[in-house]
Amino acid sequence: MKVLLITYYWPPAGGPGVQRWLKFVKYFKEFGIEPIVYCPENPTYPMLDTSLATEIPAGTTVLQRPIVEPYRWASLFSKKETKTISKGLIAAQQQQSLVQRILLYIRGNFFIPDARKYWVRPSIMYLKKYIDDHGIDTIITTGPPHSIHLIGKGLKEAIGVRWIADFRDPWTTIGYHTQLKLTEASMRKHQQLEKEVLTTADQLVVTSYTTQQEFKAITERPITVITNGYDQEAVGAVAVDTKFTVAHIGSLLSGRNPMQLWEVFYELTQSNAAFAAAFELQLVGAVSEEVLQSIDVAGLSDFVNVRGYVPHQEAIEIQRSAQVLLLIEIDSPDTRCIIPGKLFEYMIAKRPILAVGPSGADIAQLLDRTETGVFMTYDAKEAMKTTLLSYFDAYTRGNLVVTPKGIERYSRRSLTEQMAALLKAPSPSKTNQSVSDVS
Repeated sequence: MKVLLITYYWPPAGGPGVQRWLKFVKYFKEFGIEPIVYCPENPTYPMLDTSLATEIPAGTTVLQRPIVEPYRWASLFSKKETKTISKGLIAAQQQQSLVQRILLYIRGNFFIPDARKYWVRPSIMYLKKYIDDHGIDTIITTGPPHSIHLIGKGLKEAIGVRWIADFRDPWTTIGYHTQLKLTEASMRKHQQLEKEVLTTADQLVVTSYTTQQEFKAITERPITVITNGYDQEAVGAVAVDTKFTVAHIGSLLSGRNPMQLWEVFYELTQSNAAFAAAFELQLVGAVSEEVLQSIDVAGLSDFVNVRGYVPHQEAIEIQRSAQVLLLIEIDSPDTRCIIPGKLFEYMIAKRPILAVGPSGADIAQLLDRTETGVFMTYDAKEAMKTTLLSYFDAYTRGNLVVTPKGIERYSRRSLTEQMAALLKAPSPSKTNQSVSDVS
């Protein structure tokens, strides 16, 4: 079965946005799916990881067409601010420079749904002929950027091809929308486009249960939850750190800034000499200046190791060597639906997970279901301290371990099998009565 995947993120892009569909493509042929990938020829990726290209199966057809991105023009105005925004490292409003405020306003109100909108029309024109010439009857679009879904919508309306829209993140309810300085008219336009996509696609796939419920309120199209997952990476034996390392892997946006947790770390270093001697906070990936300032104000500068972005393979090794893995989500109802892909890599690392986020977050039930860690809200200062002390006590006794339960369902091969079954199923009816949750 030939399936055309339309995506913006593809190797050499780095970060989590590329990995979901790279892994599906990696395993599709085991389940009778021949993937054809369509992606930009000259994209402006905020981070690169050339090592991921080694996971593309030999013989995979990858189609590339030029894209025009305003980030290149904006960088002439301010290269630093443009790169920061493209990474999602947006400062709190009171700390934004005039240049950043202007760029955010332009990004939010002149480029709807996003800055890749100019790739939509030429992609539709190119792919109409390719789909017809190569006998493809199913296409998949994955976003963000959500302009990719507009390519699917255009192809659906033009040639009636079966279309599955995959949402790695929600659209209008995603946390950063509040930072884009949208006018009321711009917000209505986003909502209109979102509804058109949700009601035109034949099938919707989402990565979280909350997003599934939110979309049910908008559309009657079938919605399936297929989460992100972990792969059995070819990593040799990794020794666990001798220090009591607490590691966060991934971007730390300004909104991911649990100041009470930083205070807890500081208080433990002041009240417990053994903790102070052993503790190290490792930050792997892009970190906003605001977060770094908060950590400094908390008095933790001497305990922090900022490692920056590292290749994915190295990130896997760090996850397996850390004593404790830290997962932080923005403290907002809008982020309850976010289940970061790194959560599943954390699980397979078999190190205890300390997660901090909003009340009612989907990640809480996953941690509870798999017995891989604990979840707490931003204001749970005493619970943070108690948990860290229990982890440290187990570390000093040499038995800080985790035995995950039922995580096999989140392996990339298992998830690909589920996605392949969805692709091979008859085109679903236009009713939520057929909605399935395969995760």
